[in-house]
Amino acid sequence: GQEVSAFEQAFAQYCGSRHAIGVSNGLDALHLILRAMEIGAGDEVIVPSNTYIATWLAVTQAGALPVPVEPDPITYNIDPARLEAAITPRTKAIMAVHLYGQPANMAAVMAIANQYGLKVIEDAAQAHGARHQGRRTGALAHAAGFSFYPGKNLGALGDGGAVTTQDDALAERVRMLANYGSKVKYQHEQQGYNCRLDELQAALLAVKLPHLDADITHRRQIADFYQRELAGLPLVLPKVRAGAEPVWHLYVVQSERRDALQQALATAGVGTLIHYPVPPHRQGAYAELNLPEGSLPVAEAIHRQVLSLPMGPTLALEHAAVVVQACRDFFAKG
Repeated sequence: GQEVSAFEQAFAQYCGSRHAIGVSNGLDALHLILRAMEIGAGDEVIVPSNTYIATWLAVTQAGALPVPVEPDPITYNIDPARLEAAITPRTKAIMAVHLYGQPANMAAVMAIANQYGLKVIEDAAQAHGARHQGRRTGALAHAAGFSFYPGKNLGALGDGGAVTTQDDALAERVRMLANYGSKVKYQHEQQGYNCRLDELQAALLAVKLPHLDADITHRRQIADFYQRELAGLPLVLPKVRAGAEPVWHLYVVQSERRDALQQALATAGVGTLIHYPVPPHRQGAYAELNLPEGSLPVAEAIHRQVLSLPMGPTLALEHAAVVVQACRDFFAKG
């Protein structure tokens, strides 16, 4: 069928990108970008220390070395002021994550990358529709990887993802790598992968895409409500950087009493999650990097204190009010 190609055209237009290539999931999207850029063994890719592990996994799957850089503690995103110190002769790219749906400071990241001749990749898995200085994610760097996991702002009914780029040659390489290394059926130019987006999932995404902006508007209303009603409590509330228009994939607060707060909210019938309890460098998967506790203190402090409150396009304001009251009750008890 033509469902994938139709969705690719619609999603590229939505992002303001020349190309969109449907793939199997967000991790594969990032991995395929790195492969298409010929980044691999012996190369280094700068990544945020504060992110979901898939960002790092894409780098190591390509054979390169992830080099973590600490976040801006205000926005949770990679801190451009720390980038230059991490650049070495082996650095080939910077992977900037739009964490929780707030776009990273791409103007600053791109300026540094251009100065050093580096590629920039957006990990936009949580940021469908977010804007930086008026431009949507997916069109802010050399390429971007999206996830359509069911819980994302634009989610399928199973796994899915996409690569967006303005680069014709890069798009062709990604498309070929995702399809067994083949442009013509049964003719394989490279050792590729089976990373295609399913036609059925593309058809579902095409139906949901026109509703995405309305869903984002509702998420922003919930976030604004939380920002007003939780002000004054001993919580660190999200901060939005100037020029950023987040889509609030998650609404994340910080508390020194995070675990007790989470338990109190659960008792009150309010479900919460922690995104994420353990940073990538402290996972067993990256023990060989020998980054002990304390080596990336900003990320570690964030992971000890973050708590994601209920957020989504189906969350009614009256339910958000229940969340706020449960938080107030917890802190009122001292």
